[in-house]
Amino acid sequence: MDVVGPWRSVWRPGNEPGMRRFAAVGDIELEVGGTLPEVTVCYETAGTLNADRSNAVLVLHGFTAESHAMGPAGPGHPEAGWWDDVIGPGKGIDTDRFFVVVPNVLGGCQGTTGPGQHGPDGHPWGSRWPVTTIRDMVACEVALADRLGIDFWHATVGMSLGAMRALEWAVGHPERVRHSIIIGVGPAATAEQIALQTVQMQSITSDPAYEKGDYYDVGDGRGPVQGMGLARRIGHLTYRSELEMHQRFANRSQEGEEALTADRSGRFAVASYLDHAATRLERRFDPNTYLAINEAMNHHDLGRDRGGIPAAMKRITSQLTIVGMEEDRLYPIRLQKALVSLAPKHPSGPVELHVVRSVVGHDAFLTESDAMSAILRPALG
Repeated sequence: MDVVGPWRSVWRPGNEPGMRRFAAVGDIELEVGGTLPEVTVCYETAGTLNADRSNAVLVLHGFTAESHAMGPAGPGHPEAGWWDDVIGPGKGIDTDRFFVVVPNVLGGCQGTTGPGQHGPDGHPWGSRWPVTTIRDMVACEVALADRLGIDFWHATVGMSLGAMRALEWAVGHPERVRHSIIIGVGPAATAEQIALQTVQMQSITSDPAYEKGDYYDVGDGRGPVQGMGLARRIGHLTYRSELEMHQRFANRSQEGEEALTADRSGRFAVASYLDHAATRLERRFDPNTYLAINEAMNHHDLGRDRGGIPAAMKRITSQLTIVGMEEDRLYPIRLQKALVSLAPKHPSGPVELHVVRSVVGHDAFLTESDAMSAILRPALG
């Protein structure tokens, strides 16, 4: 059954599991020092692992997504899988050929250990959640692969936050990846990305209901959802292009309303759209998770403690496929071009940049399923 209450957006034991599976991966040594104890990774699978375990594909989700990438809405899953048009029998990632594994990221709120989950003492981590990085997220995924008996991935496929993890797999564990498909990211966080993400974090921490991160059992337990709503509005503007927003909304009023009113009660259509995005997120996301993941993304840097980005890229032995989104103002094409220019030579031939033609911007990897599938099929071999 579903656990009711204001924090049903955080999946906890006792909630309807749906398609979720769980692996206890033990303690995780953190990049900044210290240990995160008794970590559980939530994941979903599709397809069948072959006898020699050579057909496993790791799909790594973006910022506010989770492990439910494929399959319908149903108990435990209020929405269909976020990449359901791409993963499945005969689709871009063909589950008749591949065994697909999709984990919920460390720090997440949909089953993997995160700030909203209970720690060993039976209380939510909350303000005690440590600094965790992209490399820590990958350490959890390495531990999951070990639990599943998968020595290497036929491919890792990641987009945005997931692409940071796919890059870390390629650089930090090159012997365990055959193909790396990197979608919509760069080799390190840029100043603008850090600035935008920091402002979103401040929107949450400045909410009076934040309670220094320990809001789960305070007041109505809803926590800083107003701050997270503002953060989501800021973030969503970066996921969609200026051109797409103009074509969809221009300066039109919300249907049935006037934007210009004496009492300021009217709304622009684009404002209503952003309000809807914020409300949807409130139902399925934890503000502390929003903070933890943004913090990790701010520290994304392949070259840290590896002699710089060019030296780190030389460690890659997998076949690379780099994908960028036309009109992406958050992770512009120049960042994918930088990855291509630094990519080491591979026996399969030179690394090429694949550009998804769309006015949508960064989110085109979600909306342009046919284009993504056309890139994924040959990249997977």
